[in-house]
Amino acid sequence: MPSTRETMWDPLKTWKFLVWPTITIKPIDLLKTILAIFTVSSISLFLYFAFSSQPRWLSSLNCNNKPVRSFDHQNSIAKNISSKAFERTNLSHIQFGIGGSAKTWNQRRRYCELWWRPNVTRGFIWLDEKPPNDENLPLTLPPYKISQDTSRFKYTSWYGSRSAVRMARIVKESFELGLDNVRWFVMGDDDTVFFLENLVTVLDKYDHNQMYYIGGNSESVEQDVIHSYTMAYGGGGFAISYPLAAELVKVLDGCIDRYSSFYGSDQKVQGCMSEIGIPVTKELGFHQVDIRGNPYGLLAAHPLAPLVSLHHLDYVQPIFPGMTQIDSLKKLISAYENDPSRALQHSFCYDLKRNWSVSVSWGYTLQLYPSLVTAKNLETAFLTFQSWRTWNNGPFTFNTRPIGEDPCERPVMYFLDRAQRLNGDRTLFTYTRHVEESAKECERPDYAPALAIEFFNVSSAKLNPAIWRMAPRRQCCEVINGGDGVDNLVQVKIRSCNRFESVTPP
Repeated sequence: MPSTRETMWDPLKTWKFLVWPTITIKPIDLLKTILAIFTVSSISLFLYFAFSSQPRWLSSLNCNNKPVRSFDHQNSIAKNISSKAFERTNLSHIQFGIGGSAKTWNQRRRYCELWWRPNVTRGFIWLDEKPPNDENLPLTLPPYKISQDTSRFKYTSWYGSRSAVRMARIVKESFELGLDNVRWFVMGDDDTVFFLENLVTVLDKYDHNQMYYIGGNSESVEQDVIHSYTMAYGGGGFAISYPLAAELVKVLDGCIDRYSSFYGSDQKVQGCMSEIGIPVTKELGFHQVDIRGNPYGLLAAHPLAPLVSLHHLDYVQPIFPGMTQIDSLKKLISAYENDPSRALQHSFCYDLKRNWSVSVSWGYTLQLYPSLVTAKNLETAFLTFQSWRTWNNGPFTFNTRPIGEDPCERPVMYFLDRAQRLNGDRTLFTYTRHVEESAKECERPDYAPALAIEFFNVSSAKLNPAIWRMAPRRQCCEVINGGDGVDNLVQVKIRSCNRFESVTPP
């Protein structure tokens, strides 16, 4: 009987010769092969370095017979798309491009001085011409640059200004400066106030090596309908990641002509974003402030998001009563600096011994209701303002409630008076009762104990910015001396909510 080994067919045997043929290589053939490879490689390297990137300076001349600089996109992108994937974003990674005018700069520069940090923040104010007395401008201001001539571009919006073309190109001109280690380009106006730590906190949530376009809408629905819901409004500021800016600058000039009928620079930029295919990522802390009148209701019911910017502050009443707008902002910023992440954050709680409701907008205002008010009402903004264009009572992109004429339907109002740091990372803010001149007070007996409260002391621990990378939740508060202690002072503590804790009236 034949053995199994002798009769079994090996399927690989036939292929061995094909896979591993015996090759005899002569020395002269090997030498020729090496020389051929060397020659082809040398020619390829020469062609690559000769034609793969543009020279930094072109020989063409502009209308003033001066050399035109050609921006090297490839080298700039390589420098700025970070290989340090785990390094957190900080202020040095942001380049600001602020749009302004030489005619208004002396007036509006007051706003830039509130937030600009010399030798720390990077960027420029872009003007249409040299400002008057520029040699005497204080060093506390951002340095300025003169925008390029934009007369060659079309602008056909019958109710707008050609300056929108120049403003739209600020992101392109900023990009082409080629500054090192830039992750984000942040655009704003000369009357925009940025809150820098919170801006960094927001941008740090996103991968700067991806294409992001971050900002917010207008508060007035009429503005969003006329312009766009899909646009980041420029006055509130918007951020463009470096890779997206690299794409944007290639098509921006063409977009400006294609969207010549668009009113504003931010609208033209968004037209380009549509062509690239990048939607706006909305962050609720960018505030266009497209409102008129008193901004109290808007700020006292700030959304659950870090405060990033405020705009149009010349068009609304001062934030704090009895102060100028600039002094009001200085006061708000002073509070903000104690705990940036907590600025304007809303908390509310009940004093169940007296059946009171307390609503705190940290660093700004406090409202005392001598009744138990539902959380839904407490979180809704008082309608103290009107729409931007028509001065109507809405509609807005958030809910509002009337403040009422009857003094017995209004809360007792308090505003920030002073702030102090306690041991460790805690703060203690005092809010003092505010009474409008000629305002009537409620004469009902149940209001009398509330009207007797002159001060609130509100304590809290510093809010960790990392909380904004988690699922959002409003912080809780508790009345410490409910019904006890000094008759005209109430102590309130803001803290993280406990498990299963809710603001629910009995």
